Amino acid sequence: MTGKVYLIGAGPGDADLITVKGLRLLQSADVIVYDRLIPMALLDEARLDAERINAGKAPTKHRLSQEEINHVIVDRALAGKIVARLKGGDPFVFGRGGEEALACREAGIPFEIVPGVSSAFAVPAYAGIPLTHRHISSAFTIIAGYEDPTKRSSSINYHALANMNGTLVILMGVKRLPQIAEQLVMHGMNSETPAAIIEWGATTEQRVITGTIAELPELAR
Repeated sequence: MTGKVYLIGAGPGDADLITVKGLRLLQSADVIVYDRLIPMALLDEARLDAERINAGKAPTKHRLSQEEINHVIVDRALAGKIVARLKGGDPFVFGRGGEEALACREAGIPFEIVPGVSSAFAVPAYAGIPLTHRHISSAFTIIAGYEDPTKRSSSINYHALANMNGTLVILMGVKRLPQIAEQLVMHGMNSETPAAIIEWGATTEQRVITGTIAELPELAR
């Protein structure tokens, strides 16, 4: 009998930010496949006999490739296991959850998406920064600061971002912060625009650096 895969958003940093449904499924799963950035305290909620597989990926080191992760979750489900695929934040927000869902679909594996609290809005909230505020910002845009290096060109429209009326959230952008800030100012953003860097957001190690968009790359060093 084929099992099932649950792509679960574990939320960012604080283990208490996982949803009630996500926690319930984690506690009953046969196999836990987890990312590097999930709150590790969540693993204590799994059954003692559950198989735990670390699929963590850092920018320069991958324990498992994406293809290997896809294979693992499909393989365990074909063996009749209930698989909890724990992903930091939300699985469909820069989490490659779409690729894993497609792998399940192509293999005929039943799967379900369990949305999670995205770092895109949870982390600014933990830092006391509202993404929208009456009379200041009525919209926000989320972009990835890191793009697939195999892409021929960037898909980010810096002119549109620099001239938008709203808050810009950049995820995974610290290493490219000088280039990003330069592009935004070059395309029309006021160099005095208030900005913040939030490191290890929603954890006890959270650090917030504030300044202007022009100052931020230097402040981040």
